[in-house]
Amino acid sequence: MNTTDLTEVGYCGLYCGLCASRRRIPELAARLRASLHAEGYDFWYADVPHLREPFPFFWKMLTDLATHPCPGCRAGGGYPPCPIRACARERGQAVCNPCAEFPCQRFEMVDRYPSCIPDNRRMQQIGIEAWIVEQEARAAKGVVYADFRHPDRPAERD
Repeated sequence: MNTTDLTEVGYCGLYCGLCASRRRIPELAARLRASLHAEGYDFWYADVPHLREPFPFFWKMLTDLATHPCPGCRAGGGYPPCPIRACARERGQAVCNPCAEFPCQRFEMVDRYPSCIPDNRRMQQIGIEAWIVEQEARAAKGVVYADFRHPDRPAERD
């Protein structure tokens, strides 16, 4: 696995390239920003009294969303106290699925992503390199996890 670029692969086996925070949100934020700029709203917002104070913060946030997508959990993004990441690092695992305990109770925190366990099983079957190619094919179609996660199961955070 050391020849494989894992920057898009979370320790849990989620593929960062399928995350809206990495793909769709930056694109949408850039389009909204460009549209507001084309309308002159980045200047004329000051004519709307109730926008004078919050708009500069909104504009900065929109700019940040467009230009700084989540770096992925290997580079400091994601849920800071993620127990899956901590365990994988502690055990020296690049991803969790080779572990004899996979899937363990830690995976309850990603149960809103119904493809997580099956995707890990697929990774075990075909190897991580081929799996990454499959995930990129999904991403090229515009698929993101937000399209098929369980919306009624919010992420549990400590």
